[in-house]
Amino acid sequence: MAINFDLNDLQAFRAVAQLASFRRAAEAIHLSQPALSRRIDKLEEALGVKLFERSTRRVALTNVGRAFARDAERILDDLDNALLGIRDVASSSLGHVTIACVPSAAYYFMPQVISRYHRAYPRIRISVLDASANEVLAAVVNGDADFGLNFIGSQEPNIEFRLLLQERYVAACRRDHPLAGKKRVTWRELYEYDYITVGKASGNRLLLDQALTALPQRPPSICETQHVTTMLGLVEAGLGVAAVPTMAMPGGDHPLLTSVPLVDPVVTRRVGMIRSKARPLSPAATQLYRYVAEMKVPSRRRAGSEAV
Repeated sequence: MAINFDLNDLQAFRAVAQLASFRRAAEAIHLSQPALSRRIDKLEEALGVKLFERSTRRVALTNVGRAFARDAERILDDLDNALLGIRDVASSSLGHVTIACVPSAAYYFMPQVISRYHRAYPRIRISVLDASANEVLAAVVNGDADFGLNFIGSQEPNIEFRLLLQERYVAACRRDHPLAGKKRVTWRELYEYDYITVGKASGNRLLLDQALTALPQRPPSICETQHVTTMLGLVEAGLGVAAVPTMAMPGGDHPLLTSVPLVDPVVTRRVGMIRSKARPLSPAATQLYRYVAEMKVPSRRRAGSEAV
């Protein structure tokens, strides 16, 4: 079957799929809206399927359109990466890299890395998927992300885990809380106060539950959240205390929040880069992976995080 569409039609389709608007897509790729519509019509006619559901109020991908969007993105990224390899990652190169991160790692690592990377390769687009540990692992396994930053995955047979640092859990509390003046806090002491925790679907919750099996029955938390950042917001509001990884804590100059090392037992987690053993990284992703690996621990690093 003859292929009666070209690269420009695919780029037009990607723009509409990403922006969910013909007007915004036309502006993004510097086309008139009628010209953009003609390209989409041409692509749908060539494929013999309807890619978008269109109304006066919204544009949405059809089921076939969603499946084709993934293929089109892969085709265009492969082309960009081929150009990137030919130009030997020159500053004018094109490309697209997706990195999946647990939110604390995204906050801790990525601003410095992305800043450096963007200065070197301004035309390479970076997507950051900040998600739960399980979602980050799934994104790397499924190919939705080139690589990830996570504290789980080292036991997966098809995943390569490269350790970046090891950090301990600390008690997060307000500066006016009774625990704030202590040099260290036991888990039993922590549970004497109202405390907040993440839900059972969280990787942090699973890690802590496994590490604290020897402790007596813990009282129920007053509140569960899905993310550590939300939990810290509730601590800041004075609703209780929480056990969080060191990396998740704001800098030491925060006006309300502080942290105290947790002991008996000391609980740590290992944070590293994960990538699929089955898929080689693209040139653009390889360079970003190298930047993360070479990154010095940020100057705002707090006691409790040990670089490897």
